[in-house]
Amino acid sequence: MNQPLAYIHPGAKIAKNVVVEPFTTIHNNVIIGDGTWIGSNVTIMEGARIGKNCNIFPGAVISAPPQDLKYNGEETTVNIGNNTTIRECATIHKGTSDRNKTVIGKNCLIMAYCHIAHDCIVGNNCIFSNNSTLAGHVTIGDNVILAGLVAVHQFVAIGQHAFVTGGSLVRKDVPPFVKAAREPLSYVGINSVGLRRRGYKSEKIREIQNIYRILYQKNYNNTQAVQIIEAEMEATPERDEILQFIRDSQRGIMKGYFSNS
Repeated sequence: MNQPLAYIHPGAKIAKNVVVEPFTTIHNNVIIGDGTWIGSNVTIMEGARIGKNCNIFPGAVISAPPQDLKYNGEETTVNIGNNTTIRECATIHKGTSDRNKTVIGKNCLIMAYCHIAHDCIVGNNCIFSNNSTLAGHVTIGDNVILAGLVAVHQFVAIGQHAFVTGGSLVRKDVPPFVKAAREPLSYVGINSVGLRRRGYKSEKIREIQNIYRILYQKNYNNTQAVQIIEAEMEATPERDEILQFIRDSQRGIMKGYFSNS
């Protein structure tokens, strides 16, 4: 880590085998774990907590103060899990007093020019393609893929294993296990390809499909659909997760593709 062309604040806590390339700036109150590589011209500001074996590419800015007029300089963090890659010129802002932290899970890939705003919580094994943007207070589950140029409204939730197609505007919550596309963003089926890649069996995929047929293809409102799913579908972790996601939704879930919304 002996890099005379980088600036590293004496108060930063950096593992001995971290590599820091030239012209990078690392501020006070930063922690970086073993095996992490920091490319040239990266800025890591106060409150960054970066795990082991991460890769942060040139031009990225980690833990900058949030773009929120209510932020008053309170001490907050960005927490980045092990084995996560942050590509060129991505920006990740630290939290406000709402959640006190922004979190990126383990084994994530955040591609070039993505922006993750304050107080976002991102799960493990997520992939955000180029220029995808999360507004503040967004919650995203594990194994979510956002294609390029996706824009997610503040306070939106996206359930685990969801796939959102490129150029989408995400104004409503996206339930787990689904594909979301079109404008306005709509349900267009379950993410069967992603589920198979992650070891889900055909029987389990059919179960999830049947749940979403009731929710999106039977002309029930959400309250009716939830009641029918609970009454007619066997209780499983996937069924219960879908039902809980719908009940917890603050912005309302996205509509079906046939909707006139």
